This record gives sequence, C-alpha cells and structure tokens, in this order.
Amino acid sequence: MRYALLFPGQGAQEVGMGKPLFQSHSSARRVFEGADQALGYSLTRIIFEGPEEELTRTENAQPAILTVSIAVKAVLEDELGRPLTPALVAGHSLGEYTALVAAGALSLEDGVRLVHLRGKWMQEAVPVGQGAMAAILGLDDALVKQACEEAAQGQVCSPANYNAPGQIVISGHTEAVARAVEIARRLGAKRAIPLKVSAPFHCSLMEPVAERLQNAFSQCTWKEPSCPLVNNVSATLLTNPREIREALQKQTYSPVLWLESVQAMEREGISHYLEIGPGSVLSGLVRKGARTAVTLDTSTTEGLSRMIALFRGEEEDPVE
Repeated sequence: MRYALLFPGQGAQEVGMGKPLFQSHSSARRVFEGADQALGYSLTRIIFEGPEEELTRTENAQPAILTVSIAVKAVLEDELGRPLTPALVAGHSLGEYTALVAAGALSLEDGVRLVHLRGKWMQEAVPVGQGAMAAILGLDDALVKQACEEAAQGQVCSPANYNAPGQIVISGHTEAVARAVEIARRLGAKRAIPLKVSAPFHCSLMEPVAERLQNAFSQCTWKEPSCPLVNNVSATLLTNPREIREALQKQTYSPVLWLESVQAMEREGISHYLEIGPGSVLSGLVRKGARTAVTLDTSTTEGLSRMIALFRGEEEDPVE
C-alpha cells in the first residue's frame, strides 16, 4: 500500500473535537498539553468548551485544527505501536503546516505558534466585513477567471482554491466577490455560494501576512521532512527546507492548487489517501480528482477504527 497523509484546513473545527481521544489516550493528551504550553494559554479549553465564537476566530481555529490532527496521528501510532511512514504528505492551506509537523520538518510547538500568528495576522490584514470568499460550482477555470476579472473594478477578486473539477473558491473584497458571484451565475455556474469566513484567504490582500511570516519562520527550527510535501502553490514535491519556507510564504496570497496536488499524488502511485484530523472534506475532493482513489478519514470513531484495521492488515481495501 502506497499512501499519503492529508491534513484539513480551516473550516473543519467544532467545539469538542478530539475530546474522546484526549480522554482515552495519553499520547493525545501530550499533544494538547504541548500546544497549550507553546501558546501560553489553554487552547485545549477553547477546543473542548468553546464558546464557538472563540474557537472559530482564525487565530484559535488554525492551531486548534493542527493540534487535533497531530493528536489523531499520535493515537494512530500509539494503537499500531509504530510510526506512520507515508510516501507523501499534503495539506489544504493551514493543513500544509500540519503536514510539515507530521513529517518532522517542524516541531509541534513551532507549528502551533506559527499558525496562531498566521491566523492573527490574516484577520488583521483585512478588517471584518471588508473581505469575502465564495464557492463557484460547475464553471470551468477560464470562465471563473473571467468572472473575477470583470467583477474586480479596481478591487481584488481572484481564484483562491482550485479544489476539484468544476469547484473553485474565489476571494477578495466583499463587493467584488459579490459581483463575481452574479457574473458567474450569468456565465452558467450551477451554483455560486458566498462562504462564511473571517477573512479573504489566498488572495493579494494577504501579502502583508507573508512578509510578517518570513520573520516568524526565521525563529523556528526547520528540518528536512521524513517524506516529500506536495505543496499548495505549485503542486510539486518538496523536501528542501528553504524551498518549503518559500512555498509557505507564497501560499498565503496564492491560490491553493488542490486538484493539481491530488493529480500529482496519483502520478506518484498513491493508492490510499488518509485524511488525518477533524472533517472529511479532503476525502471527498480526492474522490472527485483522482480516478482510482481509496480514501479514509478520521472524522468519526468508526473511521479511525477502519484506518487502524487497514494498517493492521485486517481490512485490505475499504469500501467507500
């Protein structure tokens, strides 16, 4: 079995996520405690108790998703009695940082501090209400770009996530995104849906964040990952820490090439795509983008059990 580990981005968080693992596994507790110590406040309390408004603040949501995902990985390794050895790792947006922690390129402590700052600076870059994102479904890439260009009118509006065939998320100023939604509908989009987000991620409005991250990166210890990272910006395989840092910086204001990343993993002979952390969105996107994909996720207790069974050889080819 040649497998990749996938790590979700923002949008997967919910109050109470990871709590059963925290209660049942000391390996998970160590991850949560390490994150709290690194941040200097109880992220664990926010994750388990909320309130939801506090958890969904991007400066908390980003380290929360990273922490829960790494705790899930720790539990998997605890149950198997050995480290996971994926052929590749990948993550969507924030998930790219989690992937680097999972592959040993960053420590948990550096990872949670980085994404906490990343979330905080993203929110500061564009005041609440001045930025927006929307999902455009059933329209090809060229027409989505056309809609964004027509809608900009001196403002920012551009593709932010190429998630799956016919599924693109756009980002920019609130008024420009609203105009692009209407234009996309006129051009034949099956659906054009404004998204509930706190900031317009992965567009040029985030360039100030990239500049601030460069300094934060210099304060972290970087190592070569245990396996290649399929990066968001170019959908290529990276192992060089300098190149990884450059890609992470560009990722802040560039579109996430998730569909191309899935296709790159498929070309590398990946047969199983294992989504580690809260949610199962990436598994669904993989099935749309890869011809012969077996996916599993850990969004439920059953899903985690099936993944453990797969590694133990008790379940050779999971039924989707």
